[in-house]
Amino acid sequence: MNAARRKRIEKLREELFSLRDEVMEAKSEEEEYYDNMPENFQAGEKGDKAQTAIDTLDSAMQSLDEAVSYLDEVVEA
Repeated sequence: MNAARRKRIEKLREELFSLRDEVMEAKSEEEEYYDNMPENFQAGEKGDKAQTAIDTLDSAMQSLDEAVSYLDEVVEA
């Protein structure tokens, strides 16, 4: 791999890692929202929606981690 392509992939990796941080921040905010809900709301529809959002954001973070890992492999090869 030439230096220009390697540099482009490294930039993509940084951008993905930055996006991962933004997703993590959104997940933290949703967790805080859920944690500050009254218990009866946590057990109801609002709580279910918040928990689904938390789980989905966690999955998105894991996917971004995986994408970064793949790009690391390409750069190291």
